[in-house]
Amino acid sequence: MEETYLLNVEGVKKKILHGGQGELPKLQDGSKITFHFQTLKDDFERTVIDDSREAGIPMEIIVGKMFKLEIWETLLRSMRAGEVAEFWCDTIHTGMYALVSRGMRRIAEGRDPLEGQKHRCGMGNMFDYHSTGYDDLDELQRVPQPLIFIMELFRVEEPSAYKRDTWAMSKEEKLAAVPVLHSEGNRLVLRKEFGQAAAKYQEAVICLRNLQAKEKPWEDGWLKLESLVTPLVLNYCQCQLELGEYYEVLEHTTELLQKHNDNAKAYFKRAKAHAAVWNEREAREDFLRVAHLDPSMAAAVKKELKQLGERMRKKHVEDRKRYQGLFQSPCGP
Repeated sequence: MEETYLLNVEGVKKKILHGGQGELPKLQDGSKITFHFQTLKDDFERTVIDDSREAGIPMEIIVGKMFKLEIWETLLRSMRAGEVAEFWCDTIHTGMYALVSRGMRRIAEGRDPLEGQKHRCGMGNMFDYHSTGYDDLDELQRVPQPLIFIMELFRVEEPSAYKRDTWAMSKEEKLAAVPVLHSEGNRLVLRKEFGQAAAKYQEAVICLRNLQAKEKPWEDGWLKLESLVTPLVLNYCQCQLELGEYYEVLEHTTELLQKHNDNAKAYFKRAKAHAAVWNEREAREDFLRVAHLDPSMAAAVKKELKQLGERMRKKHVEDRKRYQGLFQSPCGP
């Protein structure tokens, strides 16, 4: 089935490739749309730029959350569930595609889509980039052109029908979610389900970091959010210690101490991670710093230092035996 017609939008043409079912969905702010898409150049070869199926997961957008490529909401509003349609969009609608694609590609690669972005308005950040990091997208930025989008609509979910991802929440929703996630993490720790607990703490941190990104660093609003972030990061690190993810602990505690170099608990967790990976000197330095910053932890530090000494002595004995056997001369006949 192929039916071509104009939407009531300048510079857009639609061709239905496969009809959908039911009525047109009634979208409202907060509705989640799930779909696959393919982006092609309007050239003789119909060169493929992006294909969500290659990433293995469909695309999701939230209605009313100011998705940078506004025309996509308009296109999806014209589709029924199960429908496959091809849209031709003129340059007036595709100018932001390179930046949108850049973010989607980074997510698919497991990278932060905002990596390297400065604390500035959206337009300011646009002019900071001389390159997207992808040659084909750089070409689209230099020479905007019409694009073809082939979309397959899977489903539309109302706001109450799905668990909202943190990025899709409002500021108030994120602030309300943090104590709930914190409490859920604590409950999971009591049940020794450290992996699931770490995920709850991490989700809460992401909520707060998203809010912090809109504040000026070290000003009151930023500092209030940071005071909520710190205990969550420490709880996350404790879970990672229990799971044996020592280098993860070293990374996050070091990052925390770069901002708060008087946090005894962060030094203590980092010291335990250093000890676990045989960094004796670094572990001792951090343990001693803990005792200096918080004398109430002196007994715990003394116990950890004693255990560290015993482990290192045992390791040295084992290493000597191993090397003696390695370099011992073979016996003659």
